[in-house]
Amino acid sequence: MTGTWNGEPVTFRTAGIDETADVLGVLDEAAGWLRTRGVSQWPARFEPGWVTGAIGRNETWLVRVGDRVAATFTLDWSDPLWNDIGGNAGYLHRSAVRRSTAGLGTLLLAWAGDTVRRHGRDALRLDCVATNRRLRDYYESAGFLHRGDVTVGGAPGQRRKDGPTTPVSRYELPLKANHEPPLETADRRPAAPR
Repeated sequence: MTGTWNGEPVTFRTAGIDETADVLGVLDEAAGWLRTRGVSQWPARFEPGWVTGAIGRNETWLVRVGDRVAATFTLDWSDPLWNDIGGNAGYLHRSAVRRSTAGLGTLLLAWAGDTVRRHGRDALRLDCVATNRRLRDYYESAGFLHRGDVTVGGAPGQRRKDGPTTPVSRYELPLKANHEPPLETADRRPAAPR
């Protein structure tokens, strides 16, 4: 699925390892912007090692508006943070939009939901820092249901067994069943469920 944003074409494609700097650039810009607003959603800067595994597994995406990188996110098929809740879902992580394309998040969520549905999953799940009320309101207004708060280890944005802890709120968007095969276009590399 592609679309348009402000009259320009939008494309989704899995990031290659050679595009790690593009992924980190979007994440760091978003993290910096959040920090100026007093939100500790993520660390001040992302380390390459925090994203290269997902990039290597074809789970991290770059979104382009026209010819410029506008957003990134990771879409995968399991998350231990949800082990206590059954279901067949896709999981959205590290979703960030450049400030120059603020508002693109709605298209990103629609694309992720469509992709998850096409993989035969019945829900799109994500989480955010529990104290980020503005982001929580955004997800709720987009139809996501709050599925409880849990605590994760490590700095904000990490999942570790040590270090500081952060309470996060889990959200789920129920999807209508659609078992069509995943879209394969020239704009993306295939992403296989793991």
